[in-house]
Amino acid sequence: MVYGASGYTGRMAAELARAAGLPLVLAARSREPLVHFAEELNVDYRAFDLSDDNAIRAALTDVSVLLNCAGPYMDTAEPLMRAAIGAGVHYLDIAAELDTYRLAEKLDDAARAAGVMLLPGGGGSVAMLGCLAGHAAARVEKPQKLAIALHVAGSMSRGSAISARRNLVTETLRLSGGQLAPRSPGETAHFDFGGGAERCFAVTLPDLITIGRATGIPDVETYVHVSGKAFPDGDLANLPVGPDAAERDANRYQAAVEVTAIDGTIVRSVLDTVNGYSFTPMAAAEAARRVLAGEVRPGFQTPVGLFGTGFAETIANTCITDIETLRDGR
Repeated sequence: MVYGASGYTGRMAAELARAAGLPLVLAARSREPLVHFAEELNVDYRAFDLSDDNAIRAALTDVSVLLNCAGPYMDTAEPLMRAAIGAGVHYLDIAAELDTYRLAEKLDDAARAAGVMLLPGGGGSVAMLGCLAGHAAARVEKPQKLAIALHVAGSMSRGSAISARRNLVTETLRLSGGQLAPRSPGETAHFDFGGGAERCFAVTLPDLITIGRATGIPDVETYVHVSGKAFPDGDLANLPVGPDAAERDANRYQAAVEVTAIDGTIVRSVLDTVNGYSFTPMAAAEAARRVLAGEVRPGFQTPVGLFGTGFAETIANTCITDIETLRDGR
């Protein structure tokens, strides 16, 4: 089941899942946007509101994997995660909101007891950055510190902009000694995404949780470099539903990482991929396919922890390149 299938990213994920031959049910809060889409794909659809626990349980009766593409996830993740655990359904989403991952941590024991997997971030930047981080961390022994930056290019979808505005984190965080800790919101660092050093600003990303969980690295910092119209101003309701195919093709995403080992060795790697709004539904559909095929581990999981560091490179023409190794920081 794809919940939020009538939305910008949910629609693309559903189309890709159907093209891959996956047994599919479309779902959303409102019936009207689903009717013609379900006819187009020749699949079933179900409309239900997340304020009705009985309706959610009924809708999940014959579902084995649920992909939540309906943001803001501060509204949808908890009722769907809890319903999935109760129904024995594996849960995936494409959230980039920190609290969704904190919720998955909180529900980890209950999910394990129910034999249910919680995989937030099965598509999107969490999968991108997690694979890049895991790849670079494997290049050294005993990695102790990791700094990673995402280059966001092009415009933002209406749904993402609304979610971002509602989820503004007042505190800028880092992972320090394995625990989330505050940091100065004005901190910056320079990362080379392949075209020279770019100034990046510190942000609180859910990758602080997922990278730390997947790699065991105790100190993690996350940054973002923005180009184009990635963070719009004004009335978000007037935004287009999302960038069209031509705009996505013209704005690829990159990420860069620096990992420091206990002996002072520093390694750097970069990732280059398609636009995030193309990568996300492709990665989410592929994650759902793998879970349906039996790649499952109960409890809160991360994409890289479940599928391995090569997962991102199976999506479109994503490529990870090793840049350099510095011994003793030199």
